[in-house]
Amino acid sequence: MGKNVIVLGTQWGDEGKGKIVDLLTDRAQAVVRFQGGHNAGHTLVIGEEKTVLHLVPSGILRNNVRCFIGNGVVVSPSALLHEIDHLRRLGVELESRIRVSGLCPVVLPYHVAIDQAREKALGRQAIGTTGRGIGPAYEDKVARRGLRIADLLEPEICRSMVETAADYHNFVLQQYFKASPVDISQIVEECLGYGEALAPLVADVAAELYQLIEQGDSVVFEGAQGALLDVDHGTYPFVTSSNTTAGAASVGSGIGPLQFDAVMGIAKAYTTRVGSGPFPTELFDQAGEALAREGHEFGATTGRPRRCGWFDAVNVKHACRLSGVTALCITKLDVLDQFTEVKICTAYQRAGKRMDTPASQSNELMQCVPVYERVPGWRTRTAGIRTWQGLPGEARRYLERLSELIEVSVDIVSTGADRDDTLVVRHPFD
Repeated sequence: MGKNVIVLGTQWGDEGKGKIVDLLTDRAQAVVRFQGGHNAGHTLVIGEEKTVLHLVPSGILRNNVRCFIGNGVVVSPSALLHEIDHLRRLGVELESRIRVSGLCPVVLPYHVAIDQAREKALGRQAIGTTGRGIGPAYEDKVARRGLRIADLLEPEICRSMVETAADYHNFVLQQYFKASPVDISQIVEECLGYGEALAPLVADVAAELYQLIEQGDSVVFEGAQGALLDVDHGTYPFVTSSNTTAGAASVGSGIGPLQFDAVMGIAKAYTTRVGSGPFPTELFDQAGEALAREGHEFGATTGRPRRCGWFDAVNVKHACRLSGVTALCITKLDVLDQFTEVKICTAYQRAGKRMDTPASQSNELMQCVPVYERVPGWRTRTAGIRTWQGLPGEARRYLERLSELIEVSVDIVSTGADRDDTLVVRHPFD
């Protein structure tokens, strides 16, 4: 009997989910993305080859794994086709293995124009989006004026919907943002071409997933971003535009919640964040610079430098509760090899009071000061270690302390970027 495992981030994204999904698909028959868009970047390192994926699920480099893009994902047709072409040039056979839900909302040039105009208008109060149109595409979905992938396959429906939506967005661009309009006729022609190119990949993803599950196959459900960027439960308004917690795996794939067997939460051994928003443990000293330098902390999608800080057990525990996380994977442990002392945030202080749970409002979280617990570093190379016993004693105790604070077992530890630089204490498919 197969198992269905959700993999998601428990911080502000960039935790290394792609590598872990790729690792787990060694024992799975399928992987499905269930939210987000091409604002996510999942980096896979296999030997000397580095591959960055934005829409295609991270199991694509396993030849026997089927890959699905669920209805909860907003899809830029141009970005998806570009990514498929890139993988094809690398020699990856994917046409027979990748399927896209016809229910996926479509990201189009007017979404990008609105996204970028809005960020520019906000100035110093900007959210820090990737500027790729993800938020406006989700807005159109909720407003019921957006196109879906299936609409691209019907020329007359596609033309009518694009003209109506683009006319609306041009009005906003010109009258509100004082920006240039988009070329409606050009977008129409592009969309008709996208429909022809994507037609062979479009499928009823929910139905195909249920068929796999009924025949006893195992499926990995791949999340994007991180739980603290959830549009409902994250540091609003400095969040993404989708639900990034485990509940979205059901909504964004069409699979009922009782079908899931485990939720694996991914967290870095420290904390990073891209873009604006509260970050209680952020460092502005040499330790922060060292984390950024040794961790190569630049966004896989935007290339922007990531803000760095010590591990925040308060936020990760909260994220694990939101998603019912059953096991943790700690990544980039080797980045901490350089420190003689490591800090863990175990609580906050705000207005003279101790807080053991995060403030629900961003303005309140910005006022929180971390309460640190200091633990000894190990000053020994852990990069590439693949057994629990092979880790230095101090590193094992650090991981055990994280598990105690978060109240979730640490079952996997990543000690490097390569697929094989991983130690598995307990596999989620066991």
